[in-house]
Amino acid sequence: MKALLLENIHSEARRLLTARGYEVEVRKGALDGAELVEALQGVDLLGIRSKTHLTRDVLERAPQLLAVGAFCIGTNQIDLTAAAERGVAVFNAPFSNTRSVVELAIAEIIAMARHLTDKNAALHAGVWEKSAKGAHEVRGRTLGIVGYGNIGSQLSVIAEALGMQVYFYDIADKLALGNARRCNSLDELLETAETISLHVDGRAGNAGLFGAEQFARMRPRSLFLNLCRGFVVDHEALRDALLSGHLAGAAIDVFPEEPKTAGDPFVSLLQGIPNVILTPHVGGSTEEAQTDIGQYVAGKLRDYVADANTTMSVNLPQVAVTECRAKARILHVHQNVPGVLATTNGVLADFGANIESQTLSTRGNLGVVVTDVGSELSDELIEKLRQLPETVSLRVITNQH
Repeated sequence: MKALLLENIHSEARRLLTARGYEVEVRKGALDGAELVEALQGVDLLGIRSKTHLTRDVLERAPQLLAVGAFCIGTNQIDLTAAAERGVAVFNAPFSNTRSVVELAIAEIIAMARHLTDKNAALHAGVWEKSAKGAHEVRGRTLGIVGYGNIGSQLSVIAEALGMQVYFYDIADKLALGNARRCNSLDELLETAETISLHVDGRAGNAGLFGAEQFARMRPRSLFLNLCRGFVVDHEALRDALLSGHLAGAAIDVFPEEPKTAGDPFVSLLQGIPNVILTPHVGGSTEEAQTDIGQYVAGKLRDYVADANTTMSVNLPQVAVTECRAKARILHVHQNVPGVLATTNGVLADFGANIESQTLSTRGNLGVVVTDVGSELSDELIEKLRQLPETVSLRVITNQH
């Protein structure tokens, strides 16, 4: 079993997979297109972060690939449908870096409210500018959160603990935590809060969510943060709002176009503007978060390979199974049509295979059935199952315990 880990994934992932006996290759940067296809030849498991784009074309040219680990929250860089159609499981880390992103947001809100970056730059330039003008406490001020998921809701709790009054807007019906108040529209939120922080996901519908119209609706001298997706914000409109003085500050951690590797040149319309904090997509880049992500995602890949456990997969039906104690386990990913289970069990019966346990789960157009068999499986039986017209992928796990 061979694994390829790209984009500086934490060493904990390599340690965990190597301990399982896998051959692990590590590369620092992202790969795309033909370069990625070449690197995937002979690879069973792929680990990426946000810069490597796994397209349908790439997946179709990586026949040995079993599973992909997105060592981050987002999965919009992966064609999840194409992966599912090939029976390739995709796992991500939806919770591991939540706290790190929230702490950065809180730090930046305070830094902008006190103009700390400007004061720091002045002192480094030898200028002493001791003044309270334009500096504010965050206590008692209003925070508007766009997107009330794992990060947005935790930001809500911590901001409230600092004495901020929290409002939020989400297209889904979410339970308000603490004393947070839900707004019925994005416009209502923008007209209410003094600081706006974006925490939406990477779905295509969020592209261009924030532009000139939204900045114009924000209260004068507001603060703005984006720590979610670069394509959500029109940076030209943001620059105009900052230079006009309508916004008092901004903190941006994600950009529409980002360098692939550390040390590459970076250019932004927002460079050089006072009270603007620019960080290189480091919201989740703490040692704690990256260690947790490395352990979590690598653990999901390990469990999928070893036991056919699809729990927390973002694209396959979820089947939670324990360690295999039977002679063999069959993972059958198939088209979700009536009669598949009866057909597969009929094949097993024809070959005298004794079923000890079986778990089925369906999701959209796909189904996953995990079958534990208490007898040896012949090559002919396996090939018969593989050739069923409904079969998407088939894998047999022989018990090593």
